[in-house]
Order: sequence, then structure tokens, then C-alpha cells
Amino acid sequence: MWHGRGALEDGGFVTDENAGQPPAPTTASPAGEYLGDPAVRDEWDSRYADREQLWSGAPNGALVAEVGDLAPARALDVGCGEGADAIWLATRGWDVTGLEVSGVALERAAGHAREAGVTVDWVHAGLTEAGLRPASYDLVSAQYPALPRTPDAAAERALLAAVAPGGLLLLVHHAGMDTHQEHESGFDPADYVWPSMVSALMDENWKVEVDEQRPRVAPDGGAGAHHTDDVVLRARRLR
Repeated sequence: MWHGRGALEDGGFVTDENAGQPPAPTTASPAGEYLGDPAVRDEWDSRYADREQLWSGAPNGALVAEVGDLAPARALDVGCGEGADAIWLATRGWDVTGLEVSGVALERAAGHAREAGVTVDWVHAGLTEAGLRPASYDLVSAQYPALPRTPDAAAERALLAAVAPGGLLLLVHHAGMDTHQEHESGFDPADYVWPSMVSALMDENWKVEVDEQRPRVAPDGGAGAHHTDDVVLRARRLR
């Protein structure tokens, strides 16, 4: 199972190789050929279709705080949802790839990008199925993802592998959710990847610059607005 933008909530899901080379090309339609589990795509398409707009339409506060002063380069937005973060980055000059399993969300994101007059490379795929070129992004941003935990740590390793030498990984999640008990809805935190699992895989090639809990700067409206604190992991790949 994959994730959408800000996907994990207290009871489960909301309804609310080559360094220096460019990312792999994608199909012209943002919701074209899908790479991943069809059941996951269908689940997220259904969640997005239930509401005309699921998220606030504003960029996530932790992204703005951590990236706002950086010089634009190449960015990957993991679980881009309806596109607010990707579009914000693009308006600031970043060359952005937005990765998402929901075709419904990607079609909305593409429309918002056209309205904003920016270009984003939309990829309709799960993170581990997308075939991203290793070490291709100067920023990999994953905001509140619902990445599945597997014995081989595939999602964690995919996040790390995508970052170019000198680049940043920014992983933000709702604080405290990893310690919750299994919910009657079937949501079990043990099934998902949390920031501590990613940092545990970092070796001497990484420098953790931020690893903290802080009050969340939440956009007005949209699902997940009731969460008050974030866990923010920002790490730089040294080589």
C-alpha cells in the first residue's frame, strides 16, 4: 500500500543510476499508465473522488520552513496529492517531479499547475514501483506519507536512494502516531514507515541536520488539520 498527501490519520487513512542525470520521462497524461498495485490506486481514487477537494491547496508548513531559503534545483514530491507542494516549489523555480498513486489527485494537480502557469513532471506510480533514477534529486520531500513497511525496507531505501549527493531528504510526519495501538478500523502503525526507521538506515554518507518534534504549521482547511505537532527529519546526503 502506498500513500496520498498527508494520508495517515488517527483511525487510519483520511478521506479528507546515475547522479546528475534528469529523472526518467513520464507519460503525457498525469493519470496515464500506472505503475503499482491497482488496488491501492483504486482505493485512493475513491478517497479523492468522495470530495471535490481533499487538501487545503496550500503548501505544508514544514516544507515552507525548511526549503523556503534554498536555491531551486531538482525536487521530488513523494505523494504529491492535489499538487500544492509541487506547485509551490515550481513557482519558486524548482524542477519538480510529483509522484502519486491516485489518478484523480494527479488530474487535479495538473489542472492547478496549469492555473498557476508552472510545469511539473507528474508520475503516476508508487514509490517503489516508479523506477526513479538513483541520486537524481536535490530535494526529496515526503510530507505525512503512508509508506508500507516491508522486511527489506524497500520504501525507506527508495527515499534515500533518490537523493543526489549534496541533496536533502525532508520527511515530515504527525507526531506520536507511531506509538498508537492498532485501531479497530484495521489501521496498525506497525504496518507503516516512520521517520525513525529512515534515519536508522543512514550511514556515514548522511548528516542529520534536523530531527525534532515541533508545533505543526498547518494550512487552513483540508484533512488532517487537527494534528498539532510534527516530527521533522531533514538530512543531507554527503556523497
